[in-house]
This record gives sequence, C-alpha cells and structure tokens, in this order.
Amino acid sequence: MKRILLAALLCASAYCNAQETTSDSKKYEPYVNQLGYNLGESKRFVCYGAENDTPFHIISTTTSKVVFEGKMLNNEGWFSEFEPKETQDEFVIKVDGHGSSVPFLVADYLLETTSSKLGYDFFVDVRGFDDLSTYDMAAVYGGGPTRDGGAYGLETIFEILQYASNPALFDNWKTELGDKKVADLIDLILWHAEFAYKYVDYNGPVKTRHGTLGYQGQPRMTYDYWNTLDQLAVVCAAYHSFLKPYLAEETYQKYRKVCLDNWEAYDRHKVVRFWTYSTKWVDEGFQEFNEMGNAYGQSVFRNLLMYESEKHEKDGSPDKFLKWAQSGASDIINNWDFNNPRHMWWIRNAEHITPQALAYFLLLAPEKAPEGTKEKLEDWALHIKQKSNNFWKYRKHSETEWAHPKTKELGGAPALGGSMFAVAHLLNDPDLRALGWAQTDFVFGVNPVGTHLSNKSEARLKIGGYWDGVENGWPQSHPKGYGELGSVRGTLDGSPLDSQFPIAEKIEKIEGKNEGRVFGKNAYATEGWGVSNRGWQATLTFSTLGSHKLKVFNSDFKKEISSVKPGQTITIQLNAALNIDRNAIDKGWVLLKQGEKVEKIQLTETGVNTGIFASKLKIPKNTDVNFYELSYGFLGLEKKLKLDVQH
Repeated sequence: MKRILLAALLCASAYCNAQETTSDSKKYEPYVNQLGYNLGESKRFVCYGAENDTPFHIISTTTSKVVFEGKMLNNEGWFSEFEPKETQDEFVIKVDGHGSSVPFLVADYLLETTSSKLGYDFFVDVRGFDDLSTYDMAAVYGGGPTRDGGAYGLETIFEILQYASNPALFDNWKTELGDKKVADLIDLILWHAEFAYKYVDYNGPVKTRHGTLGYQGQPRMTYDYWNTLDQLAVVCAAYHSFLKPYLAEETYQKYRKVCLDNWEAYDRHKVVRFWTYSTKWVDEGFQEFNEMGNAYGQSVFRNLLMYESEKHEKDGSPDKFLKWAQSGASDIINNWDFNNPRHMWWIRNAEHITPQALAYFLLLAPEKAPEGTKEKLEDWALHIKQKSNNFWKYRKHSETEWAHPKTKELGGAPALGGSMFAVAHLLNDPDLRALGWAQTDFVFGVNPVGTHLSNKSEARLKIGGYWDGVENGWPQSHPKGYGELGSVRGTLDGSPLDSQFPIAEKIEKIEGKNEGRVFGKNAYATEGWGVSNRGWQATLTFSTLGSHKLKVFNSDFKKEISSVKPGQTITIQLNAALNIDRNAIDKGWVLLKQGEKVEKIQLTETGVNTGIFASKLKIPKNTDVNFYELSYGFLGLEKKLKLDVQH
C-alpha cells in the first residue's frame, strides 16, 4: 500500500493546471466516499481549495479520538495506510479550516457487499413487464427487456458475469420479494434468456426512438433484435458452468440452436460498424460505434462465449467461434484509437465494453488470445492514467474540456472502474487498481457536486432501493421519463457536466420537477438508463478479480500447503465478498473437483465479522487421484488452485 500511496501522491503533484487551482473565497468541506472504503485498498478524498500541506485528521465517531493524520496535496488527501481493526466504527475527516466530512466506514469488501444486490435489483425492477406471456413490446420505450432500452442493453451478459464473479453471495440472497416473480439473480438471468428467445426475430413497432438500425443503403431495422443472440450466447456458456440445475437441457438446446441457425445471418460473427443512424442531438448521424447496438468489443464477448459453450458439445463447432473471437480481438488491437473520441468517451455507456472484452479474452482463454492483446491493454492503461491525472482522478475529454457540456456522462466513472480493475488484475498494476477505486469514490461523492450519483428519493428509500449510510444523493431526479426509474432500486441519475468542474458552485435540489436538462453551473439530472447501470454492474463484477483469494492450510490453520497426503486433514480458506451481515456469521462455499466428480464444500465465517470463510476437509485414505482442484467462481472469473496428492 505504501507504493500505491507514493505513486498517487507523485501523480497528484505532477499535474496541476490552472483549472485545478482556485481563488474562490468559499470554503468547501472534504468530499469522501460516503459509503466508505474497502480494507486493503486505495483510500482518498478531495477537499477543494485546501492548500498544500494543510493537515487533515481522521476521527472515530465512537471515541472522538484522532486515529490517522496526513497532509493535503493538490486538493487531495490520501490515507491508504489506514486499516482500522474495528470495522463497525464510523469515521469523519476534518481538514483544518474546511470543516468535516460526512461519516463513512472502512471494512472488508464494503463496496461489493453493500452494492451488489442493488446492482441486479435495478434490472429486476426496470423490466417492462413481469410476465412474458403478456409482454407488449410496443408499449415499452425502445422495445426491450429494460425500459428505455432495446436488446442492445446486453443485460444478460453482465448479469451472468456478476454471478460468476461471486456466486455464493447471490445464493445467500435467494429471497422472495412480495408478489415479484423475480427474486434472485438466477431467476433474473432466466427471465432475460426467455425474453431474448421469444423476441429473437421481432422487428415491430417500439414507440419512438432516436434513429434506426442497420447498414447505410440497406433496409433499416426498427428493433435491434440481432443482439438477442449475444444474450443467448452467454446463457449457453453459463449452462455448462452453473446454470444446469436451473435450466432444462431441452431449453438450453433450444437457445443454442437459435444461435447457431442465425449467427452469421445476424452478423454476430464479425465486428459491426456503422450500424446506427442517430437523430439525437448529441451524436447525430451514422456512428462507427455506439451504445445503441454495436459497442466496440461486443463481437469478442459473444464469440468467446459461444466458443466456451460449443467446446462442451460432442457435435459442437468451437473452432469457428474462436476464430471469430480472435478476429474481433485483432481488430481492437490494430484499430482501437485512444485519440479518436468515437472509440472512447463518445460511445458513452458502451465505452467500457472494449477494454473489458479484450481483458476477458485473457481471463477466459489466455492461451488463445491473439498476439498483442496484453500489450494493447498496457497501452490503454497508460493512456487512461494520463487522461485521469487530475485531483478528481476523472478521465478528462481533452486539455480544455473535463466532461461533455450537455449530456450525461454516466457511462464514464461508474463503468470505467470495472475496466481498470480487469486490466489492473491482468497487468498486476496496483496503481491502475487504485485509479479504479477512485472511480467508485467518484460515484459515492468524491466528485464536483459532492453527492452520490443516485438521487436519494423517498420512493427508493421505502423499497430498500438505496445505499445504507449514504447521506447525500444526486440533487435532482427525473422520475417519470421513458424508463420510469423514480421507484427503481439502485438507479444512477446524473453526473457532473463540464461546467460543474472543477467544482459545482451552485446545487439546487429540484426533486421530481426536472422535466428537462438544466445546463450551466447548476447540477442537473438526466433520466437514468439501463446501459448506465449495466456499466456499474460491470464494475462490481471486476472489482473482485484483485481481492478474492483461495488458500489451503494444514489442519491447525498455520501452514499454507500446495500438496496433500491420503488421510490428511486440511483447512480450506476463502477470502471473498461474502460478509453480508457484520453482526452474524455468514456462509460460503467452494467447488472441489476430483477426477470427473465435482463436490460443493460448504464454508463458514471463522467468527463474527472476520470476513474469512473456512472449512476442514479430510482427504480419503484410499484416494486414487493424483490431484484435487479447488475453485470459486466461474467463466474466467474464478479463483482456483491445484493440490497434488503424494501417494
């Protein structure tokens, strides 16, 4: 952590332009992550206008004692080395002459355990209809599974990856939600799968949308039904890893067949360019890549997932899907231009898919990835560090513009953290991981408005749809837009525009009255959007890559081991984001594979709020296998280890 702290401080001091200094007489309080910070990770706050070397103090609200001290540098205060033993205490930060922050926590896996359920609850609530048998496509704006979104939302891909990253967490949340038909993440995945299958060739009326789909000079598509296959592809891949207990083989084969029959006809085998003609003011005209159906990198995801599915089938054709995935990855390696805004921030909510898709190749099938894959991600990491080299750690558009002056930037920080987490894991880059945590801090209040990016409305509080412990939500809401997201759990509502940087001087709260967009110095609200929350879901998924740990110890839990003997008792230890209730002992599990046999080993938290999950296991005396495999997670996001058996 010292290395991360030093690098961050050097980074902060190296870059301080005229926009980042202030002569304002107003004193701004410290802006912190209002939820709090994960143990063992980067921790920072911003106090705009605080002079360099101004002291700051972290104070326990329980004891009123100072527990950490530091000094400001370039409007930032860093406290990554602060690792409190008592993780149920709240803290505040006081900066001399600038007052105190709101309270916050520091605890293990705090972000994941408090946000992951809201991450998929959003997609439960935002479905156009609960019952697919009475689903009226024309009555849903955009004609998709998520209100105000078509099939381009790719919800199923990121729902499945979220489950695969931390499955025991979601198994612990199998609860009924009143008269809701979808309660847990598996149910939601199956709902979206059936939606995609039912409307795999739908191209009917979808009310009003900002443009059409298809290639220039060819008949236009009303509805982006091509992307239904992308969503069925990930269901087919997940069937072989964790969906078998929930999905009948007959249904799986039905989904698989419709993918195989339509894949090339729907241009799923290649990178799709210039597919969207937009009439929207922010991106009018034909778009090379766009959040509306053809994200750059989408071809890599879908073909990799079909490859993963087909390699398990006796009559499968994995090689052709692998070839198409490699072709899509090579296109990114050769043509992804970081200096072309149409490949980056201009794609808005779909920008995160490009680095995540390329990274996913190295996660799922590293030995099959094209030459130059890792190097391209290294280049992206360097570029993104340069663009984020400011005290907000915000990815700036240019030397003269922080963010877009007119439209929502929700696709930026909420999703960018996930890209940084994935790439940092592959490159073993702690500085990039620290930058990823800065993006999540931005979501929770370390931004020029000083609030969470979700409006804290009474409607959301009544349905348990907001983050416990977050005091200040986004100042405006747009609850009755096309998506009708006012009463949807976990919705992200807005993000600072260019005029709010480097600090929002005026913040008005106009809940429920913002019928349009308010520009200028005032913070504003767009309506939230499904693809914005999808990017946030990706961040919650990829954050676990650098923190989950799986280890094996001897029976007394003192010595880590990598081999076992027949008859020996071992202790399995899992560190994962499973500590849901910090006042009780939680549960987890891992998979043990011996030969062709796979067994689920139940784990129990070693004590109240330890965050460590363990179980003893006795190796059979008469075992005839040469090794055991332990794993937690699926589809390239798992932690795994091999135990050699010494006969």
